[in-house]
Amino acid sequence: MKRLFSLLLLLSVAFGLRAQISHDADGTKYWVQFTDKNNSPYSIDYPEMYLSERALQRRANQGIAIDTFDIPVNPQYLRAVAATGATLIHPSKWLNGVTILTESQEVLDAVKALAFVESLRRCPDNPKPSKWKEPYFEQNQRAADDLASRGYYGEAYTQINQLNGIPLHDSGFRGEGMVIAILDGGFEGADTHPAFNNMRQEGRLLGTRSYVKPGQSVYQGSGHGTSCLSTMAGYVPQEYVGTAPKASYYLLHTENTRGENLIEEYNWVSAAEYADSLGADVCSTSLGYVDFDDSTWNYTHDDLDGHTAPMSIGAGIACSRGMLCVNSAGNDGNSGVFPWIGIPADVEGVLTIGAVDSGGERAAFSSVGPTADGRVKPDVMAMGAGTYVAEPSGGYRNGNGTSYSCPVMAGMVACLWQSHPMATAAEIREAVRKASDRNDNPDNYYGHGIPDFVKALNAMPVADFPTDAKEIINVFPNPAKGNVHVKLKEGVEADITVIDCWGRCFYSYHFNGLNHTTLENRLNELSAGVYFLTACSQRGNQTLKLVVLR
Repeated sequence: MKRLFSLLLLLSVAFGLRAQISHDADGTKYWVQFTDKNNSPYSIDYPEMYLSERALQRRANQGIAIDTFDIPVNPQYLRAVAATGATLIHPSKWLNGVTILTESQEVLDAVKALAFVESLRRCPDNPKPSKWKEPYFEQNQRAADDLASRGYYGEAYTQINQLNGIPLHDSGFRGEGMVIAILDGGFEGADTHPAFNNMRQEGRLLGTRSYVKPGQSVYQGSGHGTSCLSTMAGYVPQEYVGTAPKASYYLLHTENTRGENLIEEYNWVSAAEYADSLGADVCSTSLGYVDFDDSTWNYTHDDLDGHTAPMSIGAGIACSRGMLCVNSAGNDGNSGVFPWIGIPADVEGVLTIGAVDSGGERAAFSSVGPTADGRVKPDVMAMGAGTYVAEPSGGYRNGNGTSYSCPVMAGMVACLWQSHPMATAAEIREAVRKASDRNDNPDNYYGHGIPDFVKALNAMPVADFPTDAKEIINVFPNPAKGNVHVKLKEGVEADITVIDCWGRCFYSYHFNGLNHTTLENRLNELSAGVYFLTACSQRGNQTLKLVVLR
């Protein structure tokens, strides 16, 4: 905890020069592009100064090296920009710049004159409510499921059952130890809705931050994020249970639902960097950008190459950090002008989610591919027509939109990753694609189709365990559905530590290599999940991964 606090303190030093501004403050927002990160006080040799232990571990698990993208924006540059009189909003280390607010041409001229400033880009922020494409609600006729069979999941049964996700939950993979960041348009009511009582009581709401109104609450403005959150985090057995009801969450407000403006892309990138630095595993985003209140920034299909829009560039870097980014395809599928996916759904590494109804038929509004460079998009489909979601007032209703198919999928992806925590984000993404019902013939309407998560789970490789001369301990069967047996190398004494994938230590003990009963009893007490046993002895050290299925 002390190290995490230190990290947050350092982040506030590096990033916290921004003022606490109101969205309605006078001035126009600009993106200031820096030329370099020269003479920075940060170094790739000391990443613990700007990345949490969890973020570093995620990179280590996937063989991802620290590079210059990870280094924060040079704080000297930020101070110099602030000294011109500009109000700093959010820096971005991935894009290497900062958003600012000013109404003074004199300030802009002073910023442009700084030697390390490459360019300025005006980011108009004049809200026009008609541009925000809020998913619409209606009472939909859903396929008739046996209410008795829904049981535990309540009205959320159909959306998880369509993905064959219930067996993962039954095997103990409900998101424990996984961290999901939700980047959205506001979370009104999420602080009081009963669907999230369990998350709050168990301390699995890890933090919130507004990038639209810095320093203010995320529980205002829109309930869009609340509804998206519910499809994953909701936990009221027999009434409503989401796809990752035991995961931990960050709620990050990046979208101003009063309009559609370029600044929101930069908000998103800064928020994604924050999620990465804290070690989030999955980044769920039910947002997309095509046209803006200022039409000069509108995108064409040629821009959908995964490398043009600021948000797409940021999303690509996020994926390269080992996060699994899941994004809505968009709701323009029945547009005669622009039916294509939005930004950043065009990024190759992003798992882009289209919408189907309860019967598996594509929703007409679900945006389609291909990308500008001919790649198939969306990647896969989930229920986004008639999805059962929480509403800010405290109740539930059916809603339509790829905004909902995205988090339904993101929750299941987190559960799959929980079952194989040493897998890479790319391996999880590919497993989901290959387990989908149209994988043999993907197209730009359904992508690879609807995934079967049992099929994805069974296709994941089982970890190999050491059998060389340094073997100290053997645990079997593995995965274990019943009693766990332990064998220590004859004549070897070892200190055994058992932790979960969140890093929590369940116990540690010194064993003399003769009596295994105590260790076996302790292992038999473990709930379903993934654990790591580390044995330290004079022969060396050995770590085993134990998968417990109940």
